[in-house]
Amino acid sequence: MATFAVSGLNSISSFNNNFRSKNSNIFLSRKRSLLFNLRRRRRSFYVSNVASDQKQKTKDSSSDEGFTLDVYQPDSTSVLSSIKYHAEFTPSFSPEKFELPKAYYATAESVRDMLILSWNATYEYYEKMNVKQAYYLSMEFLQGRALLNAIGNLGLNGPYADALTKLGYSLEDVARQEPDAALGNGGLGRLASCFLDSMATLNYPAWGYGLRYQYGLFKQLITKDGQEEVAENWLEMGNPWEIVRNDISYPVKFYGKVIEGADGSKEWVGGEDITAVAYDVPIPGYKTKTTINLRLWSTKLAAEAFDLHAFNNGDHAKAYEAQKKAEKICYVLYPGDESLEGKTLRLKQQYTLCSASLQDIIARFEKRSGNAVNWDQFPEKVAVQMNDTHPTLCIPELLRILIDVKGLSWKQAWGITQRTVAYTNHTVLPEALEKWSFTLLGELLPRHVEIIAMIDEELLLTILTEYGTEDLDLLQEKLNQMRILDNVEIPTSVLELLIKAEENAADVEKAAEEEQLEEGKDEETEAVKAETTNVEEETEVEKVEVKDSQAKIKRIFGPHANRPQVVHMANLCVVSGHAVNGVAEIHSEIVKDEVFNEFYKLWPEKFQNKTNGVTPRRWLSFCNPELSEIITKWTGSDDWLVNTEKLAELRKFADNEELQSEWRKAKGNNKMKIVSLIKEKTGYVVSPDAMFDVQIKRIHEYKRQLLNIFGIVYRYKKMKEMSPEERKEKFVPRVCIFGGKAFATYVQAKRIVKFITDVGATVNHDPEIGDLLKVVFVPDYNVSVAEVLIPGSELSQHISTAGMEASGTSNMKFSMNGCLLIGTLDGANVEIREEVGEDNFFLFGAQAHEIAGLRKERAEGKFIPDPRFEEVKAFIRTGVFGPYNYEELMGSLEGNEGFGRADYFLVGKDFPDYIECQDKVDEAYRDQKKWTKMSILNTAGSFKFSSDRTIHQYARDIWRIEPVELP
Repeated sequence: MATFAVSGLNSISSFNNNFRSKNSNIFLSRKRSLLFNLRRRRRSFYVSNVASDQKQKTKDSSSDEGFTLDVYQPDSTSVLSSIKYHAEFTPSFSPEKFELPKAYYATAESVRDMLILSWNATYEYYEKMNVKQAYYLSMEFLQGRALLNAIGNLGLNGPYADALTKLGYSLEDVARQEPDAALGNGGLGRLASCFLDSMATLNYPAWGYGLRYQYGLFKQLITKDGQEEVAENWLEMGNPWEIVRNDISYPVKFYGKVIEGADGSKEWVGGEDITAVAYDVPIPGYKTKTTINLRLWSTKLAAEAFDLHAFNNGDHAKAYEAQKKAEKICYVLYPGDESLEGKTLRLKQQYTLCSASLQDIIARFEKRSGNAVNWDQFPEKVAVQMNDTHPTLCIPELLRILIDVKGLSWKQAWGITQRTVAYTNHTVLPEALEKWSFTLLGELLPRHVEIIAMIDEELLLTILTEYGTEDLDLLQEKLNQMRILDNVEIPTSVLELLIKAEENAADVEKAAEEEQLEEGKDEETEAVKAETTNVEEETEVEKVEVKDSQAKIKRIFGPHANRPQVVHMANLCVVSGHAVNGVAEIHSEIVKDEVFNEFYKLWPEKFQNKTNGVTPRRWLSFCNPELSEIITKWTGSDDWLVNTEKLAELRKFADNEELQSEWRKAKGNNKMKIVSLIKEKTGYVVSPDAMFDVQIKRIHEYKRQLLNIFGIVYRYKKMKEMSPEERKEKFVPRVCIFGGKAFATYVQAKRIVKFITDVGATVNHDPEIGDLLKVVFVPDYNVSVAEVLIPGSELSQHISTAGMEASGTSNMKFSMNGCLLIGTLDGANVEIREEVGEDNFFLFGAQAHEIAGLRKERAEGKFIPDPRFEEVKAFIRTGVFGPYNYEELMGSLEGNEGFGRADYFLVGKDFPDYIECQDKVDEAYRDQKKWTKMSILNTAGSFKFSSDRTIHQYARDIWRIEPVELP
């Protein structure tokens, strides 16, 4: 245990003892004096601003006269004082001890102090200048630990390291006490967090909005039964980075009914009411005065809604019911949605995010506007970015507020909404393009269903204008592909147009027939009479089949009883937003050519590409400091941290033996950290001399962890068939590392986790194999685990079925850290391979344009599996990896059709190419000079994949905002 004993300052513990023993008045005076001195010494920022009345006068002025934010870098002594102050006066722990957890909280609160002034000044300045601001709505923000990132961005590693050393601890040990914020799951949330870092670093006026999940997704345990889930406890000891804003809360409503006033206005009344409360988290930029905000919503029940009468009558369950309903909205990220209750809870989460955020955004706009609110200026001051389809309900919510609350017309509100919102698509998987039950949505959000129906009507009228009504079959096809409300009654206005068009067509046809009969009357009277009789007979038949035009139209375009009525959220996003972007070049092309092709043909100007990116601060500088120092040395400065184009300069030194030697040493030191992590997390001991081969990402069939583990099984089987000498000659030693969570109700993904751990249990205890092959599943994969694994990885697997991974960001992180990739031409792999060079990327597998044909071939029974693939399946079925029944897992790869069959993700098709590509990996790794050069070229080629670059593109092409640097 460390104690406070610093020259020139009383220890906090000693001070505390004095407090209890001296006269209270005398001590209060001393306490105030100490508090003043500590505050004075730890200040790193101060703000000098104009008077508040002057600020109001200049709200719309572009002048920044009178506003300055001066930055003073504190030394270790003032940092030490600040930490000691928080250990005593911001207590989260008992006062007797100063152990690591308390040291972390005091340190974090000290850093937060230095962020608060710049945080407040940033938004005070934005309000003064009345700048256009971007708001990023996401269900996930996978932040990771904040302490080292914040200290690094502030450039205060040295002072904090020195101060903590004087207190008996290292900065690294203190930082490890921080739990990962359980606000995300995978790439979607990590991308959002990288974006926030870049927005702040580049001085863009922006905010993030999300939900404050009490238990996150889940904490993953690996047991003999595979993956088990327990609640995440990240908030158990509190969160020093957040500040609750009790004065910022908004009502959120569910259920109820819509009533119409005499003037045609609509009001949503009754139902279930909750309150969303704001929790703010500062997001500092790198070496800039800007600190932006992540606002998270937590839900509760208003005190007046608590049923005190029921409680006093002993019906405690009834009294608590409304409170628990409100609170559970923010319990868990992505609650299981197999049940109706689960679906309802997910929908409540999404609406809570959208409603609270939109109310907040509008309140901020009105505050900036003062007494003269011009709603047509709303899109000139506000940009709303929907990160995937989860925040789609912000579209009808914005319309509801503008129409029902602010009194705007439909036309004006619809125009404002279309100019304000934009949509990022993250998937081509049909099941991931959200669809909600029309009935459920109508019950939970009755006013929003009405508004969505109005948007759907606007879309239908546009389609009718574009394609006409002559070809009803074509029109029906377009509506089936594009409608927002699928299998729902056609709006009356559209139905009337279709009926009128059908009647007009019938009249034209009849007139043409009469004219034809009249022209031929003299020359072919008898023939015409006969023909007339036939026409009349056919007309009578048609009247029997379709009594009138209205019945015919309803038969063609009406809903079908055996199909569900659903709301297509992605279609709603595309129709309502002014921009739709994919997240990698190949993905954006698939979005245009396949996923939203009909919309692309209608509105080609909406569609853009914005290839994902990762922040080089967290994902290279802070997690890999040794390699970062080498890069700085060889490029001449640390400018690459904000101008990643500088990384390309490494190319000219790729053959330099001195650089290669330094590079290998850094990689080796990072591998030793992985060895320690594996021992700590799994108990396995692995050799640092082996190749470290890593696949860490969400467990999903399309990401094909199954292909990876099948390749390992094949490798193991071949080793077992060889003599010890042959094994060493044939195979490079490997440590194959997996990490990632399978969703709790995704049974097949959980089978894959179980299989990987079973293979590891067998292989890792086989004395014949020893260090030649190890298989490790690292439990509870998160950002902090990634920050250890990525710097020490040598080969990383990005092997999804081509055309199914939108982008990926872990591939960028690995490449940035000098790790070689093996992968398909999918997502950002395509662009990474172009930048790092084809010779520095291990490519295999079918390409995206071939996939549909290969699946068709399989369905027709024409696919002949490679004998090596069949060999692996047979080997697994011998029970070599334990008694667990893997028949369902094996069966998914067999057969020609059917759900859960027919190898939909083409594991068997790509398997032979994959294992042959792995032979090339072994061959390249044997030549360490060549491998190191390839590693350097991967880092050099990763310059394109900085999230800074991506954010510049969003700001320029979608949000149309400018950087606003504090003076």
